[in-house]
Amino acid sequence: SYDEHPLLHRAAFTCTLPSPLGELESPGWLIQKLALDAEAPVTRSEEHRKATRDLLRHGGHKPTGRGKPSSEYLVRAAGEGALSSINLSVDLCNAVSLASGVPISVVDLDLAEAPLRVGVCETGSYVFNASGQEIRLDGLLCLFDGVGPCANAVKDSQRTKTHPGTLRSVSVLWGASSEADTVEATLSWYRELCERAGIQTERIA
Repeated sequence: SYDEHPLLHRAAFTCTLPSPLGELESPGWLIQKLALDAEAPVTRSEEHRKATRDLLRHGGHKPTGRGKPSSEYLVRAAGEGALSSINLSVDLCNAVSLASGVPISVVDLDLAEAPLRVGVCETGSYVFNASGQEIRLDGLLCLFDGVGPCANAVKDSQRTKTHPGTLRSVSVLWGASSEADTVEATLSWYRELCERAGIQTERIA
């Protein structure tokens, strides 16, 4: 479910993998898309970057420095030659986010506890990597499960990240309503790539 939000375009879908994630390899055509100049039917733009920052700023979050959208981190990493393959689910997410400029979260559905909800987090934090580093969530638009916030457009929670045993996941596109056409085109392409990789997808209404 979604809380009311004047700037968010609702876009999410589920994935069902053909076998555990750890048994699936990223194909060469996908790894090639982890480059700044990779061919794609969507294009990141300065207008979309600004709209995404406005989306995150609406609840009080400051989308700069370490709090900037994950899609901006990807552009920097790719420009420095530091964006490499992680696993099939993350590579699909990163390739699409890099090309479009739309931040994307990927959550393991079997680690998350129902119900799932998108809304602004009033206050709190969670660990976002295996090293135990935390991100403050005050005023940040997040995906919540039955335990609490578990993903957002900056950093996803370590608690619900994909792992070698992942069989089901949900992808959330953090797109601005002012860029709805771009977000929908990104969603369609993302699902096409997933299905090309043998993953079944279903749009969340």
